Amino acid sequence: MPVKQRRKLVDAHDEHLSLSAQCRLLNLHRSVYYYKPKGISAADLNLMRVMDRMYIEDPTRGSRRFRRDLALQGLCISREKVRHLMKIMCLKTIYPRPRTTICEPAAYKYPYLLWGLNITRVNQVWQLDISYIPMQRGFMYLVAIIDVYSRYIVGWSVSNTMEAGWVVDCLKTAVRRSGTPEIINSDQGRQFTGHEYTSYVKSLETVQISMDGKGRATDNAYIERFFRSIKYEKLYLYEPKDGKELFDMCSTYISFYNNCRGHSSIGDVPPTRVYKTAA
Repeated sequence: MPVKQRRKLVDAHDEHLSLSAQCRLLNLHRSVYYYKPKGISAADLNLMRVMDRMYIEDPTRGSRRFRRDLALQGLCISREKVRHLMKIMCLKTIYPRPRTTICEPAAYKYPYLLWGLNITRVNQVWQLDISYIPMQRGFMYLVAIIDVYSRYIVGWSVSNTMEAGWVVDCLKTAVRRSGTPEIINSDQGRQFTGHEYTSYVKSLETVQISMDGKGRATDNAYIERFFRSIKYEKLYLYEPKDGKELFDMCSTYISFYNNCRGHSSIGDVPPTRVYKTAA
């Protein structure tokens, strides 16, 4: 059992077992139980906000270019620090050509099914992904699911962690409301390659799993474009101060995006008109 779950099992108000006894039974050091994470400093949060904007402007930046371009703005940090922040933010560098790194063989990696696919109807292909969202104090993550044909956002959720269960719950809600798609495409992040996600999608029986090629974030371009829109048109203009305000802003924008914002690729009409008419 993971340490995080074992910590939750400790009951500080138990009248029969002391904390020491409970920790001993759970094979958990008391120092681990009492440990309180320091959180991320204000300076690092400021760096992450700058890096998020830089990534939206040019997603081909790697850690070397991030370090160099941050230095040009007077923010001098090491490359190791850049890598650490990129890992927290889940920034995936888009390379101009395939990398020569050999993918580690694993059964959970699924092929990319959208090459040359003619997408002609709603619920044929859904794309989903997670994006880092900066706030005035801290940051959270947004998961969103888009119907590729209509550009309609069929599901979304915000969280302060990126647990696979959170992603699966969002997908379950979307399926409950909109039915099952034929293909669900994601990247190769741990939330999408783990057992919890893949077993749920397989349980839908008629749904195929598709995953981006390694280093090819453009394979999930439609949901990435939505993230750019919500950040530049809403979240960067009115930076949310906390999780509740972030949720309200996302709810307001996604309702506008689905029901009012016209898209040239679907005849300059809002996604809901295409999705609801065809569904």
